[in-house]
Amino acid sequence: MPATLDTTFAALADPTRRAILAMLLEDDMAVTDVAEPFDISLAAISKHLGILAEAGLISREKRGRVIWCKLEPDAMRDASVWMQGFGQFDPIDLDAFEKFLETELGPTDTPAA
Repeated sequence: MPATLDTTFAALADPTRRAILAMLLEDDMAVTDVAEPFDISLAAISKHLGILAEAGLISREKRGRVIWCKLEPDAMRDASVWMQGFGQFDPIDLDAFEKFLETELGPTDTPAA
């Protein structure tokens, strides 16, 4: 079942989750690598990742003992279409989205893949 707009926007409302999405723009990451730059517990990061996954914004895959996270950019399509209906927004460009996030959140130090 596709995520609703409410679920998508609720997931995007949190700055930690937006920072995680910005990190995943670069490459797939292991959960522990996602957690590294944040000053919160691994359990809290896992909860954030669960919310992002529930919204369809990321997918998670277990490879051996490691869980990897991957950005699912098409998940924002419905939200983008909805915003375009107001005639004030262009389609979501992930490069522009990343620049926006960096402006809002400051540069993130993402671990090397």
